[in-house]
Amino acid sequence: MSHTAAGAPGTPRRYLHSLWLLSARDLKVRYSTSFLGYLWSVLDPLVMSAIYWFVFTQVFSRDVGEDPYIVFLISALLPWVWFNSSVSDFTRAFKKDARLVRSTAIPRSIWVNRIVLSKGMEYLFSLPVLVAFAVFAPGTQFGWGVLWMPVAMLLQTVLLVGLGLLVAPLCVMYVDLERTTALILRALFYATPIIYNVTDLPGVFQTLGAFNPLAGIFMLYRMPFFPDQWNSTTVLISVVMSVGILALGMWVFRMLERPVLKEL
Repeated sequence: MSHTAAGAPGTPRRYLHSLWLLSARDLKVRYSTSFLGYLWSVLDPLVMSAIYWFVFTQVFSRDVGEDPYIVFLISALLPWVWFNSSVSDFTRAFKKDARLVRSTAIPRSIWVNRIVLSKGMEYLFSLPVLVAFAVFAPGTQFGWGVLWMPVAMLLQTVLLVGLGLLVAPLCVMYVDLERTTALILRALFYATPIIYNVTDLPGVFQTLGAFNPLAGIFMLYRMPFFPDQWNSTTVLISVVMSVGILALGMWVFRMLERPVLKEL
């Protein structure tokens, strides 16, 4: 029996429905098989925040970031976990479900987008933790900058989809890239303004730091609490680089889709 126009494999309606089902499956598997369940969404950034808060405020004389430092940390660590876990999963996006990837009639980009969506939902689930710290941490201020958070999420989604369309097929073609990506992510954590501000960097490193697309995105995430951080140039660079990476990812994905299917 032939597919109707509304239910054909390549239609947006079918695509979005499948994207939701796959993302929901990922979340269900993650939480149903875990004793701590939802807590895993916030445990990692909370532990990291506690460590860096202790090191920079109790052990050393802190000269980076903003006060309250715990809010400064968590506001960037939560979206970092979204970014880091997504890129890590991109390296196995096709290999994990190779049989489905080969047999499905749905566009293969769905195996990238479902990771971005499911990890993005986990980020949303973790936001109450940020709100709790912002409410109880002394000196926290809320402002108009909260309106920038949806923009930051949209921009991070664009960046992640572009990276996924690059990383997923390349890791099938070149196996060593999976380990290489893990190393890059470790270095990128310290090259991204999470435990510090871009303005804390010395000399030329401040300029180089602004060309990290996450710099402007994380700046937007911090706008509700630290509006004085605003820098139009850094945000504009993030927008241009995120859109550019998306365009590059779409081109690479289109070129490698058939070779990837043969390799699988």
